[in-house]
Amino acid sequence: MAKEQETNSYTMKKDTGAGEVLIANDVVATIGCVAATEVEGVASLSGNLTNEIIGKLGVKNLSKGMKIELKEGFVYAELSLTMKYGHSIPKTCSMVQDRVKSSIESMTGLKVAEVNIHIVGVNMDK
Repeated sequence: MAKEQETNSYTMKKDTGAGEVLIANDVVATIGCVAATEVEGVASLSGNLTNEIIGKLGVKNLSKGMKIELKEGFVYAELSLTMKYGHSIPKTCSMVQDRVKSSIESMTGLKVAEVNIHIVGVNMDK
C-alpha cells in the first residue's frame, strides 16, 4: 500500500513482511528518465534552470527533466523531452509513456496513473 509523506520526497510501500520500504521520488524519476532515453527518437530530457546549472557544473542528475508526484497511491509523472528530428512525435511519445510506466511499475511496485510529456525542442544535429 503506497502512502504519501508530508515532505512528498518519498513514496512508501508498507508491510513487505520484513518491514517498510522507502523509495525516494528521485529514484522513481531516475528510473523513468532512463526508460525514456532508451526510446528511439528521444534526443534528451530537459530540466528546469537549476538542473541545467547543476549539469553545467559537472554534477550528473539522472532525474533531470522528470517530475514525480504521488497522489492517492498512484504515481503521476511529467517529462520534458527534446526529440530527434525526423521521428513521429505521437508515436515516440506513446512508446515513451509505455516504457516509463512499465519500468516504474516493474521496478518499484507502484502504480502509474499518468505519464504526461512536454516536447520542448527538436534536435537537428544531422
